[in-house]
Amino acid sequence: MIGVYDYTVILTYLSLVSGCVGTIVAMSGVGHPYIGMFLLLLCGLCDGFDGRVARMKKDRTDLEKKFGVQIDSFADLISFGLLPAAIGMSMLRHNNRLSDLKGLIEGLNGGANPQVDSVFRVIFITIAVVYVLAAMIRLAYFNATEEEREQEIRENGVAYFTGLPVTTAALVFPMVLLMHYIPWIDLSIPYFVVMLIMAVLFLGRFRIRKPGKKGVLVMVAIGFAEFLAFLILMKVTHR
Repeated sequence: MIGVYDYTVILTYLSLVSGCVGTIVAMSGVGHPYIGMFLLLLCGLCDGFDGRVARMKKDRTDLEKKFGVQIDSFADLISFGLLPAAIGMSMLRHNNRLSDLKGLIEGLNGGANPQVDSVFRVIFITIAVVYVLAAMIRLAYFNATEEEREQEIRENGVAYFTGLPVTTAALVFPMVLLMHYIPWIDLSIPYFVVMLIMAVLFLGRFRIRKPGKKGVLVMVAIGFAEFLAFLILMKVTHR
């Protein structure tokens, strides 16, 4: 069979599978955004260590290295691009805020308007598509400039991100969902505002220093704290 199947790619494959399952479940009739959130956190955990696991193998061939770079981007597009978009659409399906907003506008206009619902759905779908498109453009750009970045690292000894990494989705969107879980807070619509802001930041020109081992551990700890916070909220609110 073509491809690479050793331990260096296991976490990347697991992240991709988690992202696919989360997307399918969130968008299915029985799905729920919080199932997607748990799987998004799992994707973030896998991404935090997949590169380090791959570099443990000292005798990797050029094919294995290039293959690892490519599948990492494909997995990130699904896990941190498509899955957050699917979670957002699932949030709209599981709450009444969109109906409330539609009713408010119809009330101001003096009557029912069947086009209002369609307009809002088109807007939210457009934001979700723009978000995924921005994630894809970012990932493709960094694949195309990989050699330039490696040269910069050799010259300066420091690695930087240009713009916001797509993997930050694994921490940002679960935080929004945690606040959304509180009974009197509905962040379904603000979730899409955050998604639009993230899309812009993905393509930004600002630079962020790439986190080292301690930075990765801090982000993993934040993700674990979000997971624990959700369990505590679930127990306190009995939802």
